[in-house]
Amino acid sequence: MRRREIDTPLDKGRRKRLVDVLKEKGITSQQVLNAINHIPRHFYIDTVFDAKAYDDIALQIEANQTISQPYTVAFQTQLLDVKSGTKILEVGTGSAYQASVLAYLGAEVYTIERQKKLFEQNKLFKHLSYYSNIKYFYGDGFEGLPNYAPFDRIIITAAAPYIPHSLLQQLTPSGIMVIPVDEGDAQRMLKIIKNSDGTYEEEKYDMFSFVPMLSGKQ
Repeated sequence: MRRREIDTPLDKGRRKRLVDVLKEKGITSQQVLNAINHIPRHFYIDTVFDAKAYDDIALQIEANQTISQPYTVAFQTQLLDVKSGTKILEVGTGSAYQASVLAYLGAEVYTIERQKKLFEQNKLFKHLSYYSNIKYFYGDGFEGLPNYAPFDRIIITAAAPYIPHSLLQQLTPSGIMVIPVDEGDAQRMLKIIKNSDGTYEEEKYDMFSFVPMLSGKQ
């Protein structure tokens, strides 16, 4: 994979226009918009897609995976309600763009990837200052990271066929999980809130499209 790791005034201008698009689509969190405006998305994709780096679309990365549409990243992040010091489990590191957005917001990010190629690639990609907030793991996302639990927030960045009980167990009381659920071409975005008595509340949002969440490792 070839990355262009120079951020030009043109790139900054394109990000500002992207932020304007996200505002028009209903993203209201200024913190999230600031993160999108700050982080060079073109760092996370192959140079062949450079001209589309700041279009509001998903793009192909290695291992037949994608870097999510910026609106999707912003929408999930906004639902998480991230504060400085929030401990987050991300299932599906992918390009590490979503993890970087969370880390920029001050979160302590634990991110797990089942594709060995992506895991090894992202471990080496540490030149951005906020990467010190991110810890990488190679493993099965359905299992989560029980040895590091509990987590204040859990975000799943792939289409889950169901809500994994093992991940719900790794949430703190009052914790939030954001997860797209369904096996079809589109998935319903869910926000699940864990109550102090161990019960859960579920909020349903718009439909999105993700690559499938698969078990095991590759």
